[in-house]
Amino acid sequence: MSIGYYGYSAIPKLYGLMQTGNVPFNPECLNAMGNIQVQNPPLALQGNGVIIGFIDTGIRYELDVFRKEDGSTRIVSIWDQTIQTGTPPEGFAYGTEYRRADINRALAVDDPLSVVPTTDTIGHGTQMASAAAGSLLDQGLTFRGAAPQADIAVVKLKGAKQYLRDYYLIADDAEAYQENDIMEAVKYIQQMAVPFSKPVVIVLGIGTNMGSHDGTSPLASYLNIVASRRSRSVVVCGGNEGDKEHHYEHSMPSDVEIRVSERMKGFCMELWGSLPDDYAISIRTPGGEVSSVLDFRNGIDKTIYYIFDRTRITLAVVLVEKDAGDPLVFIRFDNPTPGIWTVSVSPSERQMRGTGLYHMWLPIEQFLEQSVTFLAPSPEVTLTEPSNAAQVITISAYNSHTDSWYPVSGRGYTRNGGIKPDLAAPGVRVPAILGEESGSCMAAALAAGCAAQFMEWAIVDRSAPAVDSRGTKSYLIQGAERSGDVVYPDTRWGYGKININGTFETLARL
Repeated sequence: MSIGYYGYSAIPKLYGLMQTGNVPFNPECLNAMGNIQVQNPPLALQGNGVIIGFIDTGIRYELDVFRKEDGSTRIVSIWDQTIQTGTPPEGFAYGTEYRRADINRALAVDDPLSVVPTTDTIGHGTQMASAAAGSLLDQGLTFRGAAPQADIAVVKLKGAKQYLRDYYLIADDAEAYQENDIMEAVKYIQQMAVPFSKPVVIVLGIGTNMGSHDGTSPLASYLNIVASRRSRSVVVCGGNEGDKEHHYEHSMPSDVEIRVSERMKGFCMELWGSLPDDYAISIRTPGGEVSSVLDFRNGIDKTIYYIFDRTRITLAVVLVEKDAGDPLVFIRFDNPTPGIWTVSVSPSERQMRGTGLYHMWLPIEQFLEQSVTFLAPSPEVTLTEPSNAAQVITISAYNSHTDSWYPVSGRGYTRNGGIKPDLAAPGVRVPAILGEESGSCMAAALAAGCAAQFMEWAIVDRSAPAVDSRGTKSYLIQGAERSGDVVYPDTRWGYGKININGTFETLARL
């Protein structure tokens, strides 16, 4: 494959899971968001009449936490993209759809998987769904999520094709999902608002460092469209790249030093600049061998072969990337020699003016076989895509047990200065049905539950029936908890810590 030949946006980017790690249920995280106060009377908002859609690794649908009191399922449908033996959803060409009646039929037998064979072998999707919408009363032990009476819809994503994994040099054991499959999943879930006549909350606990980090990728653009439709909300986690040393920001000319561990089959890196800048690059190996200065022409890939190293480096340049409208240099390291690599970035011979500012991103941690880091990284602008999309509700994570920032969580703003994240939610030791879980994915799941509570009040109870994701975000921002020590909006906290009870207290004062 060649970016120069096909174009950058024509090659699907790959997204990974945003998690980091049986205990009694502890409602502390829900209390921190004002969630339990809203679940209880007088508001009694538990997500009734709202569908929360999870696009992830599937769901263990047979667990009691996803059932009603009579034992029937709360799941309206599951689209398993990995099973090709059944009937796909109407309007889609692959996978198998299982509807509520199919799932209830499976739950009536001793071996449910013999009837509906979809499951979640990884557990990531199950954990998110239970934190957002779980409900269980078993021998006096209560488990409940943020919206414990919401309906649930699930898309189990199929893994990325091998040729894309090879192209992006993804670690063999990493879970990776294609952008186009995710977009199809978003389409599937957002359409449910019409036949079910219910508002829909879509939550994404996946992310990538590939892309412009300004919310213009194909997936981000589509999420913006969905988020602007009535009765839809889109909640996206900000990723776990805040402390991974995978982002670099500087002005030309400069030398970028990258530490590469041993036993690396390779990795990819992206440089995003600003118009009208034009870039030239030279790369020095750990052994001191230096390439010639490569001054690019649009649509041409170049390969560097080193005499004393087995490393092969391929560079592709797009002078004006069609979605972001800015210059892009894509660099692919095959079989890199361990040690310190130096990428010298300078203006091209054609450069007459410009800011000289540029950003570089390495892959998300789980896509790398071994450690690859910048020696002088920046922790800012580390939100993963597609959380930079302007209209979605972007969630960073904090530790509600200590009321402190979670350093793993990605930080804003976007590459072009857009305000992201929007809000922070608990993301450390969040109660879930398979055990406590940490990561920005869990913060997004809890925030999705709060969005479902608000949409129950707004749309189901017809208090604000025209609300969309942008409106939901604005109401949640109004009620957010803010500290006098922070200037908002903030690159970590956004507009503050989500507090759904605070949202209704604000409405009561109007």
